[in-house]
Amino acid sequence: MSNQQVNIGSNLAGNLAGLGLRNRDVGFAVGVVLVLAMLFVPLPPVILDFGLAISLSLSVLILMVALWIPKPLEFNSFPTLLLMVTMLRLSLNISSTRLILSRGHTGPDAAGGVIEGFSRFIVSGDFIIGVVIFAILVVINFVVITKGSTRIAEVSARFSLDAMPGKQMAIDADLGAGMIDEAEARRRRKELEDESGFFGAMDGASKFVRGDAIAGIIITLINVVGGILIGVVQHGLTLSQAVDNYTTLTIGDGLVTQIPALVVSLAAGLIVTKGGTEGAANEAVLGQLSNFPKALYMAAALLFGIGLLPGFPFLVFTALAGLMSGLGYAMQRQAAERELAQAREEAAKRAGEPAAGEETTQDLLKLDDVRLELGAGLVPLISSMDAALPGKVKSLRNLFVKDYGFVLPAVRIKDNAALPTNAYAIVVQGVEAARGEVRPTGMMVIDPAGDSVKLPGERTKEPTFGLSAVWIDPGRAAEAERHGHTVVDPESVITTHMTEVIKEHLPELLTYGATQELIRNLDREYQKLVSEISAPAPAILLQQVLQNLLSERVSIRNLPLIVEAVAEASAATKDAGQLTDHVRAKLSNQICKALTDSAGFVPVLVMSANWENEFSEALRINNGERTFLMSPQRVQEFVLDARKEIQQHAARDEWPALMVSPELRGYVRSMLERVSPMTQVISHNEIHRKAALRTVGTIGA
Repeated sequence: MSNQQVNIGSNLAGNLAGLGLRNRDVGFAVGVVLVLAMLFVPLPPVILDFGLAISLSLSVLILMVALWIPKPLEFNSFPTLLLMVTMLRLSLNISSTRLILSRGHTGPDAAGGVIEGFSRFIVSGDFIIGVVIFAILVVINFVVITKGSTRIAEVSARFSLDAMPGKQMAIDADLGAGMIDEAEARRRRKELEDESGFFGAMDGASKFVRGDAIAGIIITLINVVGGILIGVVQHGLTLSQAVDNYTTLTIGDGLVTQIPALVVSLAAGLIVTKGGTEGAANEAVLGQLSNFPKALYMAAALLFGIGLLPGFPFLVFTALAGLMSGLGYAMQRQAAERELAQAREEAAKRAGEPAAGEETTQDLLKLDDVRLELGAGLVPLISSMDAALPGKVKSLRNLFVKDYGFVLPAVRIKDNAALPTNAYAIVVQGVEAARGEVRPTGMMVIDPAGDSVKLPGERTKEPTFGLSAVWIDPGRAAEAERHGHTVVDPESVITTHMTEVIKEHLPELLTYGATQELIRNLDREYQKLVSEISAPAPAILLQQVLQNLLSERVSIRNLPLIVEAVAEASAATKDAGQLTDHVRAKLSNQICKALTDSAGFVPVLVMSANWENEFSEALRINNGERTFLMSPQRVQEFVLDARKEIQQHAARDEWPALMVSPELRGYVRSMLERVSPMTQVISHNEIHRKAALRTVGTIGA
């Protein structure tokens, strides 16, 4: 063959390979069709040899991948591949059967060179040996490897499906506690789904291997019996010639099929037995064996003892004992070196770190957004095995996300020896915001009606709302509940206090970084809309509006609508107060729903005509700028009138909103926020068209 022909052939092969890589989906489909075609189309011996070689190559490739994958999920296409490889072997088996039955009388090369090679090499001229070897391989594959792999896959699939709800709840709990972000939660959920699907598929795919082994036995019996009958009846061979020819060919065919099947079964067993172990097979097995060098010494001693017994080959067992002892010594030295290196690393790390309990300079400079400090007597609330306080503090994140659309920063809990024994302090951005005391071994009893509790115990004030309360022994909690009192454990007292303190400081906690995180969680279209807000610093302006809303305890959960409203009004004004009023008008349905009582009405207070006129006269608008001028004495008189009316409703645990004109809303709110921060001040623009109002009082009547 000339060099030109060689170059043309190599170029053609390269072009075909490139075409196959570019159209892998078409190539895979063509391969599946060819496998199915082999079930019906007779193959010449040359093509059969090529197919058998491919089957052997694929089985070895699958075994190598199974040995080196770190985790079973990284080979989650194995069930599909197992089905295709099994189908390929069965198709080749049918093609070889067709050749054996039709041409077996011609000699051992009737079914191609691969089958002939297996029959000559393994059978060694005696088909009885081949029958025995074939039977042993079938037993190993069918009874040992396949049966064990099937059972492991079945149990793994069942346990994986049963454990899925618990694992999903654990992921949701970590997400709610802030230990992971949304992206990590999605990744873990996807991995959990893939794991359940993989083990379920492996449970079914293991049946392919069992069926393949059974089909191999049946095909072999058919080849032997059918071949002998065809050779004797149709081709006039003697019985011994027919048995020799057809049995030799059939055993060669069975071996060339069973050996790849055994290899693939071994790969399946390696994958399903890996379980939760990570790393390649050699790392997982040898790495764990090397952790126990004493076991190698004991095995070496046992081998040496067996070699001393009469009739046993002393040199063989002594050599193995020496090899095992050497391995144990080497592994022991490696383990000692690893421990020494680890100790050096830890010592070097400790040299640059403060002693236990000592804070670094970075820790001292770092400002926690929210921190809960506990006195020495309250440390068991976080250090005991069944401590409930950390879990309750973490659950506050879900509360604020649901009620306010605000992602609470992680709360740091630490002890503070400077605090009184049973005291706690709530620190917001480095400044102590509140302090209280609890009894870690007691239960707080409060009367919902505000009356004093007639139970023996330590009299105290509830730290959040200042209600009269009593600390009692936990054994009397049931008695207190029978009297209609509210019984609260110390952890709930602390978390309730923290909830109210955080509500008061929500605007401070909505930092620029927290605002940017909220923006990043928006859809791409709304992120772009934020950048188009007409302001030098759109994120800063949006942060100011969100802080204003949170200061009035309006949820910012509907952030896309808020962004739309700010972008819409920012072209006309850059004043954060006016933008907030515009946003509140857009959130009218949400605001009215939050104020609606059990009867379906929005209870409101209104100002008397005198106060309404005086406020209107105090408001001045000059060139679009608003100014409000009212004497301090009149402001104080209005606050007293408003507080008197509000307290009458608060005594009945009712909190109606105060409704004023849109121009006055911000000024009235600033007057009332110090005396009654829970009272909502709404304008006429914030009344939704479907809201039903009910006037329950008048200020200054």
